[in-house]
Formats: sequence, structure tokens, C-alpha cells
Amino acid sequence: MDVSSIIKKRLLELKLEQKDLAAAAEVTESYISQLLTRKKLPPAPDRTDIYEKLDKALKLSNGELAKLALAQRLYALKRNLEEPRGALLKETRKLILRKCVAARQKDVRSIFERQPFGELEQLVTQKLLDVVSGVARSELDNQAWLNEVAKLGDKSHEHMRVIILEFLDTDIFNISNEDCVSFLDPLLARWDIDLTTFDMEFTLNQRLAPGEPKKFAFVEKEHDSRHGDEAGFTDFLQDSVLCNDLSKEELEFLSKLKFTTKRPNRLFFYRALQVLRDPLHFLTAEG
Repeated sequence: MDVSSIIKKRLLELKLEQKDLAAAAEVTESYISQLLTRKKLPPAPDRTDIYEKLDKALKLSNGELAKLALAQRLYALKRNLEEPRGALLKETRKLILRKCVAARQKDVRSIFERQPFGELEQLVTQKLLDVVSGVARSELDNQAWLNEVAKLGDKSHEHMRVIILEFLDTDIFNISNEDCVSFLDPLLARWDIDLTTFDMEFTLNQRLAPGEPKKFAFVEKEHDSRHGDEAGFTDFLQDSVLCNDLSKEELEFLSKLKFTTKRPNRLFFYRALQVLRDPLHFLTAEG
């Protein structure tokens, strides 16, 4: 039983149509249709507000759909991580380079072209997603803000809500063209990076996200054992499926990852393990 099956079953039992569910969840009928036909993977429960609305409309126990969605996503993640990853969409790279401050644009472009989807491109893209996702998540229930973003993107309220929900559920490997055109572009004004320290600064559209630029600094610190293991890392180690065949060297590497703000969950460490095992991310003896 998956999310699609449960929703279809309850729609029949309650004699509801897809348009009724779309209205209750404040999304488009197309979005609901893609969930029901499994053309779209159910969004991550911690990145969306849709499950609470769906549970209420379908008269399900609170959290039932979210639990099913998490199981589906875990299965899909394990399958996808075994497949080779491609580079970013051209549109995404074009947007990132265009929004870079003029003084740094040439150097950044040179690195991106020399190392396609390398460390710098992934770092910048991930931080950009973090910044914009933070704004989107905090404003998701702000109708005036949604209407303003929809107006800039020439979209309906429901269509823009779908775009934002999908954006909150994306990662650096799966940014769509619509994410770039309809959301990232109007929200990001410019960004800058110090190529020596890798300190970054993101300036957002003051009309949509007023406030000071978002700054990120990377400082090397000694391991402090007083903090103990990350909770997410402990959960990862307790999941025999996720940490299958974990070597001593891999365990040591993952245990040394430390975080100052966000607390990663077990899936973060699973993804980090796959990256560590992929030779694509490491220099060869000749390189």
C-alpha cells in the first residue's frame, strides 16, 4: 500500500473527486493527478504542508500519509543513488552564473567549466537552495506573499503553491527549469563568493524577502567529543538497511562530520556514504 493507493481508496469511499482534493490542499488538479498516477514521487513530509491537508480532507489519522510517503521516498532514494548522476541542467548553471557578482563571474565560470558539477558548483547550488528554501518554507502560509510571487511569475495562486512545494522537495540533482524561471530567478538578486575562504553572500529580492544578505562562513574547528554523536547519525547506524557493509574507514569519516545549525537526519548520512563510495567525486592519481 502506498500514498497513491490510499488516496484513491479514500476518494472512492468518500465519493470525492480529484478537484475536491486539490481545492482542500490548495494545489492544482494536475499535481494531485501526478501523485495518483505515480508520475510524481510523494514529497518529503518535513518539506511540505500538504499531508496535514490531505489527511483532513480524506479523514485519515494524522500522519498516516506522511509515514507512507517517507517509506516510498526511502526506497526510491536507495534505488536512485545506485545510478550515475548527471550534471546540473544548463538553465540552472546559467542562472547561477548570471546572478554572480560581475567581479567574480569570470573566475567562477572558469571553475564550473573546468570541473562540471564539481565541489564549487555543488557547494554554491546547495547553499542557494538552502537560502531560498528557508524563505519559501517560512512564507508558505502567507497568502499575500504567495500572490506576489505568483504575480511576478505570471502564475495562478495554486500553480505557484505547487511550484514552491516541489521546490522545497528538490535537491541539487533535480532542479527543474520551472524552479529556475518561476521561483529562483525572481527571488535571488545576486550572490558572491570569496574563492580563497569560500565565504558566501546571497542577496535576495527585497520586494519578496526584505532584510540583510545571507552570509555563510566556513571555519575549521577541532572535534569536540562533548557534543556526542549526531542524532541522525545514530539513527543511521541503527538502520541495518541504510548502513549495509559500512567499512571502518567509512564509519570514521561519517562520524567526524559536524554541524553548527541544521541537524541532519539518517538519510543525509546515507547520501554522504554513497558520495564517498563514488569514485567520480575523487581525483585520480593522474588528476
